[in-house]
Amino acid sequence: MAVVKALLDALGPRGTLVVPAQSSDLSDPAEWVNPPVPEEWRDRIRATIAAVRPPDPPRPGVGVIPETVRTRPGALRSAHPQTSFAALGAPHAGGEAPSPGARWARPTPGCSRRRTPWTTPSGGSARAGPSPTGSRTPATDRRALSLDSGPMRSEPVVQVQALVKRYGTKTAVNGLDLEAGAGVTAVLGPNGAGKTTTVETCEGYRKPDSGTVRVLGLDPVRQSAELRPRIGVMLQSGGVYSGARADEMLRHVAKLHAHPLDVDALIERLGLGSCGRTSYRRLSGGQQQRLALAMAVVGRPELVFLDEPTAGLDPQARRATWDLVRDLRADGVSVILTTHHMDEAEELADDVAIIDGGKVIAQGSPEELCKGGAENTLRFSGRPGLDVASLLKALPDGCTAAELTPGAYRVVGQVDPQLLATVTSWCAQHGVMPDRISVERHTLEDVFLELTGKELRS
Repeated sequence: MAVVKALLDALGPRGTLVVPAQSSDLSDPAEWVNPPVPEEWRDRIRATIAAVRPPDPPRPGVGVIPETVRTRPGALRSAHPQTSFAALGAPHAGGEAPSPGARWARPTPGCSRRRTPWTTPSGGSARAGPSPTGSRTPATDRRALSLDSGPMRSEPVVQVQALVKRYGTKTAVNGLDLEAGAGVTAVLGPNGAGKTTTVETCEGYRKPDSGTVRVLGLDPVRQSAELRPRIGVMLQSGGVYSGARADEMLRHVAKLHAHPLDVDALIERLGLGSCGRTSYRRLSGGQQQRLALAMAVVGRPELVFLDEPTAGLDPQARRATWDLVRDLRADGVSVILTTHHMDEAEELADDVAIIDGGKVIAQGSPEELCKGGAENTLRFSGRPGLDVASLLKALPDGCTAAELTPGAYRVVGQVDPQLLATVTSWCAQHGVMPDRISVERHTLEDVFLELTGKELRS
């Protein structure tokens, strides 16, 4: 009240004072004056406020008031969304990044753990101040986006034992056991298998009905305050103000972390520069996905949950996302990835877990899961109507040959260099130019369909 009285005295009888309901969010109380007054009056108002109520000194671990954004003449709104993003870390209280070579530094209370600073193209350390942009580093230098979360963890990053989660009478997860180590773990399963429920339980968004869940050694429900600054989460949908601009939203999330990545470099890396001034609701599906991915990794997490990160992306954006996931793994960041793209899991994952009926029905590396099956099959293409009987005579005992469809041939037997030489020699003798010779093996999609069935799921 002393501030308001001093302002009214300073304005005189003709001035009025308008204080919005959320006045504590305003960065400049001089903007409360209506109608606007000359700059010299504004200086007098600021001086009056400073004399009556000097600013409180900053307290360690307490975030600064977010800057405000003018929406129309005479109106102000806060850039701080109502939805809390505490899962991505507390507001940054300022300070310098750790010195070069220091793997970890003591975190500021209430802030996310401070990481080794990213490097500049010259190899020096970039200062990490309160601004998430810092000194801009070219996006082509991937070191500007290095998370450097330390050496790979030897213990599992995620441990789930006998997890049960029900929604009314429906059991979504039924005694699931899952262990994910360092690197990239892909979680696969048909619709309704329990993938999303399992991942959301690990993220701390859902409380299990029974069983134990540990993420980075912590209980995601009881120890959520300790866990959330250390993980990044890309939701399947939502988590963003529909009216917020893409650039504005990403910078806001970056400010919630002690030492975020270079925001400008991340924007360029994920191709968000052209849509930075566009509101979230007007972004394409692919642009929304890329923004969600950027928000998940901007805080330099130790573990990232990515829920279908390439859904709706064009081939170029999909490849860029793959490259970013590889960079996360190279920097020691663990990734839990859910996807319906089997080629994506084969390309990126160190370990694959297949879930069906609320349980893990198979787990292992893509190579381990794809062993067996069709590895004794050789296929090639040629002109239709070749003499298959002549080919069969040339093959070793125990082999079979057939023309499955016009021009598509299959040889089944012990596939080795001798068999391959026999087939190509026979083709040369008969004037056949074989096309697309391939030695088949089970793909991850073959394994997935064998384990979960080929019928559609509702």
